[in-house]
This record gives sequence, C-alpha cells and structure tokens, in this order.
Amino acid sequence: MTTENNLSENEEMKNSNEVSQEETSENTTVHDVTTHDNEAEHLEEEHVEADITLADALKEMEKIINTDNAGENFKTFNQLKEKASHYIHDEVEDKKHEYAEAGNAPENFSYEHPAQTRFSALVNIFREKHDTYQKGQEEEQKKNLDHRQGIIERLKNLYTNSEPGINLFKSIREIKEDWSNAGQVAKSEFKILNNNYFHHLNQFYQMLDLNKEFLEQEYSHNLEKRQHIIARAQELQNEPVIQKALNELQYLHKLWKEEAEPVAEEFREKTWEEFKEISNKIHERKSELSAAIETEQNDSLEKKNQIIAEIKKLSEPSETPNHNYWQNSIKRVEDLRSEFLKTGSVPRKLSNQNWNDFKTTLRAFNTTKNNYYKSLKGSQQANLEEKLKLIQTAKDNMNNEEWEITVPLFKKLQEDWKKVGHVPKSMTNKIWDEFRDACNTFFNNYREKSNTSTDNWKENYKQKKDLLDELKTVTNEEGSIEKIEAVKTAWNNIGKVPRDKISINTEFNRTLREKLKLNKINELELKEEGLSENQLTDKARKIKSQISDLEAEITKLETNLAFFKNPSKDNPLLRDTFNTIDEKRSHLDTLRQNLHSIIAGE
Repeated sequence: MTTENNLSENEEMKNSNEVSQEETSENTTVHDVTTHDNEAEHLEEEHVEADITLADALKEMEKIINTDNAGENFKTFNQLKEKASHYIHDEVEDKKHEYAEAGNAPENFSYEHPAQTRFSALVNIFREKHDTYQKGQEEEQKKNLDHRQGIIERLKNLYTNSEPGINLFKSIREIKEDWSNAGQVAKSEFKILNNNYFHHLNQFYQMLDLNKEFLEQEYSHNLEKRQHIIARAQELQNEPVIQKALNELQYLHKLWKEEAEPVAEEFREKTWEEFKEISNKIHERKSELSAAIETEQNDSLEKKNQIIAEIKKLSEPSETPNHNYWQNSIKRVEDLRSEFLKTGSVPRKLSNQNWNDFKTTLRAFNTTKNNYYKSLKGSQQANLEEKLKLIQTAKDNMNNEEWEITVPLFKKLQEDWKKVGHVPKSMTNKIWDEFRDACNTFFNNYREKSNTSTDNWKENYKQKKDLLDELKTVTNEEGSIEKIEAVKTAWNNIGKVPRDKISINTEFNRTLREKLKLNKINELELKEEGLSENQLTDKARKIKSQISDLEAEITKLETNLAFFKNPSKDNPLLRDTFNTIDEKRSHLDTLRQNLHSIIAGE
C-alpha cells in the first residue's frame, strides 16, 4: 500500500488516538439515541394518560391522520384509540343497563353510538397510512443498510486495494463523514454493522504503520516511469519528421503530468530538469518544420494558380463554342473547383488574393457560359417553328397511299428533322412525339399494304443498310438520342430482308448498343414503336428483371448508409453513395414507366 503523503510517527500516533476517540464517540452516540427514545416514549405515555374526553380523543386522532407523517405516530394514536374505545364501550353499556332496568329484555337491546362511525373510519384510515409508513421505513432502512455496507467496503478497500497516489487522510475523512450522515437501519442489523465498521477502521490504522516501507517501493517504481519517459524523449531528438516528434513530445508531457507520480526528494528536481532540457532541444527544431510548411504552401499556391489559369482558358475559347463544348467545360470546371478546394493552404499573405482570383475567374466562366445559352433562345424559337412545319406536313400526308411520292417525302421529312437545330427544352418531347406518331402512322399503313415479295425484301435490305450506315455516324453531341430513336423507329417499320442478308440485324443491334453506351443511356429509355407481340413480351420480361435487380441494389446502399449517424450528402465520404442512389432511382423510374407503357399497350 502506498500514499503520496509522507507519514510521520506523530501522524500515526494521532491516527491511533482518533480510533479510540471515534470508538468512544460512536458508542456514546448510540447510548444517547437509546436514552432519547426512552424519554420520548415516557413523555408520550404521560401525555395520553391525562384526562381526555371522547370528543377530544377523536379530534386528536383526526389531527394525527391528517399529518404528512401520520404513520410514525403509532403509539400515540393507539393509546388515543384505546381511550376512545373505552368511552364508547362504557356509554353503550350504560344505555343497555338503562334499557334493562326499564323492564325490557336485554337480548332485544340495539344501539349504535353516535361516534362509532367516525371512530371506525379514523381507525381504518390510520391503519392504511401506518402500513404505507411501515413499508417506506423498511425500504429506507434497506437502502441505508446497503449504503452503510458500501461505506464499509470502501473502508476495507482503502487499506487492501488502494491504488498509488490515493490521499489516505482525505479518503478516511470522507468515509467517516459519510458514516455519520448515513440513515438508520433495522435494529437487528445495527449492532453487527457497527462492529464491522469499527473493526475495519482499526485495521486501516494498523496498516499505516507499514506504509513507510511500501512508500519507498512506490517511489522506486515511479522513478522508473520517469526514466522511461526521459529515454523516449531522447530518442525523439533523432526523429526525422519534426512534426511527429513534437506531437509525441506533447504526449510525453501529458504522461509526466498525469502518470509520473511522486519520487524521492533527491530525484524530483533532477529528473524534471533532464526532461525539460531534452524538450527544449526538440522545440529548437521547429525551424525545420516552418521551412517544410513554407515549401508545401508554395507548391499548393502554384497548383492553385494553374487551376485558375485553366478555368480562365475555358471561359475564353479560341473558336466559336457550341453546346457540346460548354457541357464538357462545365464538367471540367466542376472537377477543377473540387481539386482547388482539396488542395492545401497557401502562404497567409497571399491567401486572400489567391481566393479572390479563383472566385473572379469562376464568375467570369459562368457569365460567358450563361450568355451563350441566352443567345440560343432566339435560334431555338426559329427551329421550333421549322419543326412545327415538318409536323404539319407529316400529318397532312400520313394517310396518303401514293407510295412513289409519299415514301421519299417521309424519308426527306426525317432527314430535315435531323438537320434542324435545338428547340426550347420544354417543347422537345412534345413535338418529337407528334412527329414520330405521324411518321409511325404512315409507315405502319405502308407496311401493311406493301407487297412482301422478294423484290421488297431486297428494298428493305437496302433501306436497313442505309439506316445502319447512318447509325454509325451518330456521336454524343446534343440531339444524338433523338437521331438514335428516329433510326430505331424507322428500322422497326421496315419489313424482312433476304435470308442471306439477315446478319445485318445482328450488326445493327451491336452498333446500337455502342451508340447508347456512348450517349450514356439505357436501351429501355428509348422511345420506339412497331414492336411485335413477342418482342413486347420479351422486353417486358427483361424490364421486370432489371427493376428487381435495381431495387435490391438501392436497398443494399440505403442499408449501408444506416450504419452512419445522421447520414447526409454534405458528408464527403457519403456524397458518392447518395449520387449513386439518385442515379439508380432515376433509372428505376424510367424502367417502371416503360413497363407501364408496354402493359397498357401505349
């Protein structure tokens, strides 16, 4: 057992005296409490034995049950109850005697005392309150018993299992104060409990006599701790990464403060001075850290200036930019912006200027890009009017069966549609649906009424060959998806080809997948017409399978997010996951819409 205090012989004698004094004090206290209880009982008996009327007795009983601590006045209430009961019984007997003397048969006597109902009610109410009080007392005494046993256990641990550094005198004062303030326990438990407490208190003071030997051992152990810390600090002088050395030195100082416990007097200053001297030498290497930080910040400044220069170049194209240029530039600028924000700090004196240059260049890019799209609005309106004319021509001729004239006409209409530029985004789908419906009506009618002879099959092959060549020229510029949809719709509207030329269908499907991948869309997102019953069934089955797979993937991703507390897109670690879920949900909605269209026969 050790302590951080040096215990002198005088202190040990003082503690021994405290034991005897406390034992005497405790025994005296117990005696005084017993005497006080006897006196209280005697006073209660004298008070109740005095003359008291029935009305006064009932009044006192009612007063007791209306107090908050009614249950603890059991003796007083019981004596009042007996007094009132005698009064009632005597008065009833007097009435019975009078009844018999009047010549009546005693067995016919019937009389209820006017105070009997009130008396019975008071007795019943008090009985309930006393039962409640008794239960509360038992619970309170049990808690007090557990508390006092816990105090004894603390006292026992103080001289058997105390850890180094514990202030024994402070701890024993706290234990004795807790014991004196602990509540009452059952009389059957108190004697053993009290004897147990004083036994361990005596054992504690006997232990103090051995404390000097253990204190010397503890000082030796603490000195080893300090020497280990000093040795590690000496190794840090040769650590090549100065920041790592400084961080670990800070940790060693924390250990010294919290765990390097007291040592013998002759080693205290010596070990501290040695540790402090090594610390000062390590701190002198901070200049190396400053140089490294300066180099790193200059590298970051150069990298950020390169990013600013690239954004500035994108906002000032050498040639007239188109929509495809700006879409690619927007993605590139977003990547550059993320890279700029991830790049480390720059020298403090240049930090504000570098940040302002970045914001100014970014703002200039957005202004130039926005001006370009504003200028497109006028031309888009003209394109809309031109496409509306093509739609009207297609509607006027979709039921015309003069094939020599109308077939070339519709092919030209489709060619012209592709050549017309962009229209306002809000009208794109609407006008395309109208044009496609008119073309489909015409070609469906043409397919039904055309001769399916071998000559027509050869013509079909020629048409499909032209469509395949046209599909191969499609890129990923804006409007490419519409071109693909137009080519596929036209392909579906063309009949069979000669058997020896059937491989063109395989080549077309392979080329179609390549173009869809280039434009980053799914084949099921295409708007197409002219599918047979079997084709529609196969397509619906394929969509259902993809819907099931997507739902399972989304559920798995959302389950993974649930392991994080308050998951949010603002968390850089989770941003990609949230984006993936959004993309899959969008794809899922498209698949469901396509499936609904197939089932509804739209």
